Amino acid sequence: MRQTKPAGMTSGRQITSSPTAVVYCEGNFAQIDGKTANGLVRHSQAYRILSVIDSTYSGQDSGSVLDDVSNSIPIFGHLDAAVAHEAVIPDTLIYGMAPSTGRLSTADRGVVLQAIELGMNIVSGLHEYLGDDTEIANAASVRNVTIRDIRKPKPSKDMRLFDGSVAGVKALRIAVLGTDCAIGKRTTATFLARALNAKGIKTVLVGTGQTGLMQGAKYGVAMDAVPPQFCCGELEGAIVAASEAEQPDVILIEGQGALSHPAFCTSAFILRGSQPDAVILQHAPKRVHRCDFPDMPMPSPASEIALIEAFADTKVIGVTLNHEGMSEAEITTTIAALSLKLGLPVTDALARPAANLLAMVLAAYPGLTQRPSMAAI
Repeated sequence: MRQTKPAGMTSGRQITSSPTAVVYCEGNFAQIDGKTANGLVRHSQAYRILSVIDSTYSGQDSGSVLDDVSNSIPIFGHLDAAVAHEAVIPDTLIYGMAPSTGRLSTADRGVVLQAIELGMNIVSGLHEYLGDDTEIANAASVRNVTIRDIRKPKPSKDMRLFDGSVAGVKALRIAVLGTDCAIGKRTTATFLARALNAKGIKTVLVGTGQTGLMQGAKYGVAMDAVPPQFCCGELEGAIVAASEAEQPDVILIEGQGALSHPAFCTSAFILRGSQPDAVILQHAPKRVHRCDFPDMPMPSPASEIALIEAFADTKVIGVTLNHEGMSEAEITTTIAALSLKLGLPVTDALARPAANLLAMVLAAYPGLTQRPSMAAI
């Protein structure tokens, strides 16, 4: 499937001032559990992505594998090959998978220890904190390298309770939610932020998951690692901080899970904590069942929209597609059929021009183009 690359979208290689990184994604690149690696090769501000490790696609270009668009970020079969490809040892190894177990396998542990021995820092989004692992922590100490556990929350004494201050935020708040987990909410939000900023509508994306924070989201919190008591307040705090520091026209909030999904509660916290003015819903028409739940059928966009609008004082202003398993003709047909059925604009952030995403927001909020806006960030 050929991706239409939005104006201003940069690959990891175009960022020259960030630490270099190799993304480990053995057996999962371009798959659902490889969503962290997938996101990083599409967009990264915090790290300059040099390569991906996945023996399944060894020797191929990661952009071509993922989106049929070359990005000059190669895939290697193992860490030795990735390191040998560079003139100097890369700064960082990023664990680029999000397995449902949230834990490190025996084979993965060996790769992490090998990277540490080479002097590479480690970044992980697992629920298992590598910095608390005695063997890994001791090895890092010996080699004087750092371990960054993205999902490790700050102490509860430093966490923030919801206080309603989000109501004072002047920026338009739009949450990008979905009908399932790992369905493309972060990617759509990232592309939309780029399109709005390119139009001169200053937009800040607030991250709510490990990948967005790894990509370099300036504001955000890993929601699924925060105790429920503080989820709404921590997200509210990130939004208020973004509003005060950046004075944006629009704040986009990355969604997690799905409001209708019984295995996740993060969508509920996102709706409560961000109090969004509007929602964009991401849906995969060909996905038959929820990720990792073969006996749990996918909801329809209409039912999810009804649930969202009943749960929160907000409105769904459009639907975006994840085109997994779809042909070009099916994308076109589905966009037309869903738009007619729902009475909403429908597009695909990857397979259709970014202008369509922009038009979706401007159709709901035409006044955005009339605001005096600061330079895009």
